Amino acid sequence: MTTPHRFVSGAIDLGEVKARAEARQKAHEQGPTAGGIASSIDVTMENLENEVLRRSTQVPVIVLVGTPRSPDSEQLKADFTALAANAGLKFIFAYVNADTDADVAQVFGIQGLPTVIAIAAGRPLADFQGGQPAEALAEWVGQVVQAVGPQLEGLPADATAPADTAAEPEDPRFDAATDALNRGAFEEAIAVYDAILEEEPHNLDAKQARDTAKLLGRLSTVAPGEDVIAAADADPASLEKAFAAADAAVVNGQPEAAFDRLIALLMRTAGADKDAVKDRLLELFGMFEATDPRVLTARGQMASALF
Repeated sequence: MTTPHRFVSGAIDLGEVKARAEARQKAHEQGPTAGGIASSIDVTMENLENEVLRRSTQVPVIVLVGTPRSPDSEQLKADFTALAANAGLKFIFAYVNADTDADVAQVFGIQGLPTVIAIAAGRPLADFQGGQPAEALAEWVGQVVQAVGPQLEGLPADATAPADTAAEPEDPRFDAATDALNRGAFEEAIAVYDAILEEEPHNLDAKQARDTAKLLGRLSTVAPGEDVIAAADADPASLEKAFAAADAAVVNGQPEAAFDRLIALLMRTAGADKDAVKDRLLELFGMFEATDPRVLTARGQMASALF
């Protein structure tokens, strides 16, 4: 992992987890079991180290910290459980009941309920608070899996075999692009997707994968520790900084913030700069379903800004 974990609105304090892990070192020497992996789990302090942090070195783990007292929490839990059940173990869904496992919620530094956090390689990748439509959750999870899945170890073959057998076969033309992404060769991956789109201009999977590869390629040039969002806020006239901040917001699961930033910039620019902002907005829109309400709203705002 390189880029995605840099853009996180909150950090997880793993000090307590590590202390407890040392006391349980012998019990966890073998790491996560290879077989019988569940697509959804309930998290306690006893399994947090093994089934969330260690598991996230293999596949992304989507953690929901919620409460049965919240309808939004219960709906998120149901939607994520369904998504995980049909994902072929490409990610694991982990639920934390803040009422019964408050110590776990405290480890994640939760500010409000419900909160969803994507964990990869033991580190927070992106997060959001509050309820979201099921379609938006599917898009968000898909972006997380696509962004970091190839960079993780993957689950043992015997754990994924049943799910892979039932899963719909992937387009073999994507293999070369996946290999390029694993090597950090973003331009090479983009070229593969472009070739597919030349043959099939309406291949949405290829288009979304290409746009994601473009975004990851841009983020790969950001210096470690650089706060691109703060930099853009401090220099609102800079297109380059606004584009970087918008990319970061999308990776953080906050596309509305990305759209709002670029639409505001669209209203302040003219000529070639205005065209560049419009093109970047359209590219970001392409990473989501056309019917996504966030995209529909932003498209309307973009149209008003342009005309």
